[in-house]
Amino acid sequence: MTTMVDVARRAGVSVATVSHVLNGTRPVRPGTRAAVLAAIDELGYTHNTLARSLVTARTRSIGLAVSAISNPYFTEILQGVEAGALEAGYSLLIADPHDDPRHERRVVQLLHERRVDGMIVAPSAEPAETVGYLARRGVPTVFLDRLVDDAQGQAGDGRAGHDQVCAESTGPVRQLVGHLADLGHTRIGLVAGLPGLSTTTERVRGYREGLRARGLAFAPELLAGGSSEAEGAQDATGRLLAAPEPPTAVITANNAMTIGALRALRERGLEVPRDIALACFDDFSWADLFAPRLTAIAQPSKEIGATAVRLLLERLEEPDRPSRTVRLPCTFVHRTSCGCPEPVPATAPAASPAAQERNHTP
Repeated sequence: MTTMVDVARRAGVSVATVSHVLNGTRPVRPGTRAAVLAAIDELGYTHNTLARSLVTARTRSIGLAVSAISNPYFTEILQGVEAGALEAGYSLLIADPHDDPRHERRVVQLLHERRVDGMIVAPSAEPAETVGYLARRGVPTVFLDRLVDDAQGQAGDGRAGHDQVCAESTGPVRQLVGHLADLGHTRIGLVAGLPGLSTTTERVRGYREGLRARGLAFAPELLAGGSSEAEGAQDATGRLLAAPEPPTAVITANNAMTIGALRALRERGLEVPRDIALACFDDFSWADLFAPRLTAIAQPSKEIGATAVRLLLERLEEPDRPSRTVRLPCTFVHRTSCGCPEPVPATAPAASPAAQERNHTP
């Protein structure tokens, strides 16, 4: 069986240097690193991560709890997490909480019991039990996409709290409303997400702010909850269209709900944008293939995932530093479902502050 000593001998370096290359514990000159990696490849050496974890009390693994992994948005987040983890020499253990608070609490515990070094979690609408479990046990954690209240995240024993990363939501939705209003729409509907999620709260806030900024009154019948999924959005869109004065434009608050809204419109024989304008929060790879092409807010999904890994690794190195919340800007992708003719302006940054990273003590 090939050992680290064999690798060091073949590469002409010390065992310590081989260890630094494998574990990333100290910078190694590129030429030396290349020689070590070549020796590892030639000899077929396999690093014993289990033995290392017994010595360091770390497994170099990260637990990732994200619902709806089949959703293209979360799939791209997963790609960002995986790339960041792999670059840092970490493996991933993945679980789907199904947006169920009790199941979420259970899968987080199972990941913790597998001795992951830290956790990345997209929390449910009722995350108190999960947040409390992680805080009481001092598990280094980053919450992504959906934010949790500082009060929920307090450890209660003086330990630093959680870190968080998400995209801007309020400003981009406000921009969508403003764009539709500028096109002459005064009855603009919103298919909102699951109550209790920070993303839902912020996007509804952006919707109301956008109406107010254009001097349009908020009409309760033009706001319908779509439960963040296609079936719920299909029903919600039907309710909007059944209003005495139905909307002439609709905004959907995530990509799954866009699919549901399109189904509802098709059922009623309505054509976008001839009969009704449509704009959506969340871009996805086939949004440009619809006829008409979908005007959307694109989130920096992969960057959200990569940032979550960065925050977690920094937390592992500095357990007592102040908690941070990072907000990343979105992009307004201007296509034709809003009623604008071809050609449309080039993609432009959505109306939101630049990426923000702030320190705060929970």
